[in-house]
Amino acid sequence: MDREFEKEIFETLKIKMSVTKKFRMFSRSMGLSQSMTLLLMINFFEDNGISPNETFGPKMQTLENLIKKRVNAVIAIVRDIEKNQTKPTVAMIQSLFEGFEPDKKSLLLEKETAKQEKKGKYVERNSTEV
Repeated sequence: MDREFEKEIFETLKIKMSVTKKFRMFSRSMGLSQSMTLLLMINFFEDNGISPNETFGPKMQTLENLIKKRVNAVIAIVRDIEKNQTKPTVAMIQSLFEGFEPDKKSLLLEKETAKQEKKGKYVERNSTEV
C-alpha cells in the first residue's frame, strides 16, 4: 500500500511521547508503516460507522444476545412446524399406505373356501363311468 503514496510528502503531527511509543509498537505488530497503520485505522472507523470513543464490550454482547434470540426463535418455529404440520401429515400418509396393504389372512381364507366349494357341490363324471 505504501507504493500508492510514494510521491506524497510527509507531514508532522504533534503527538505525546507515550502515545507515539504505543503507536509505533502497534505499527510494528501490524507489519505496516506508521502511515499505513493510521490510514487503516481511519478507514476502519469510517467503514464501520463507529467512534473511537465507543467501546465494543456491551455492544458486541447485545448483538450476540440478539442473534441468539433470533436463532432460538427460528428453532421454535421449526419445531412448531414439525409438531403441527410434518408429523400429522406423515401419520396420515402412513395410515393411508397401511390401509391399502393386502390382508394376507383374508386371501388365504378365500382360497381355501374356493377349493372346498369345488369339491363339495359339483363333481364331473365321465360318460363311461355310468
